[in-house]
Amino acid sequence: MDQELLQKIEEQNQKIDAIYRGVEKTRKYILWSFVFNVAIFLLPIIGLIITIPWFLKVISSSYTLL
Repeated sequence: MDQELLQKIEEQNQKIDAIYRGVEKTRKYILWSFVFNVAIFLLPIIGLIITIPWFLKVISSSYTLL
């Protein structure tokens, strides 16, 4: 009886380890998806913050020459 119990416990440990590996892969996938989505959202905003003042300067300088 003890041998069967130990074998079942070992099988459960192996299954728990497999589940843990799967959960860790899923967690990493979700983390990198979040980072990618934030980068896709923030990089254009940062680019606009940098280019809008430059664009306004160019436009305003072209009007002062007239």
